[in-house]
Amino acid sequence: MCLIVTIVMFAFAIQSFIQGQYSTGATQLIIALGFLSLLARNIYVANEHKKRSKQEGCSSSDCATPNWLNTLFKRKEK
Repeated sequence: MCLIVTIVMFAFAIQSFIQGQYSTGATQLIIALGFLSLLARNIYVANEHKKRSKQEGCSSSDCATPNWLNTLFKRKEK
């Protein structure tokens, strides 16, 4: 979603600059750069979470809690 909004805002900014509406184009460009920074941050945070999960010894790549915490809350089988 963030990538789509970034691309659309960049396109609107270029279109506004071509039409000579510089203030509108600059505003749209600033918004597009803001969404681009959010996208870059989300990618960075996702990579850091993946690295941290591997370092803490998760049983799968998508786990949200480390193994030592999962052992505290084991399901009791009947």
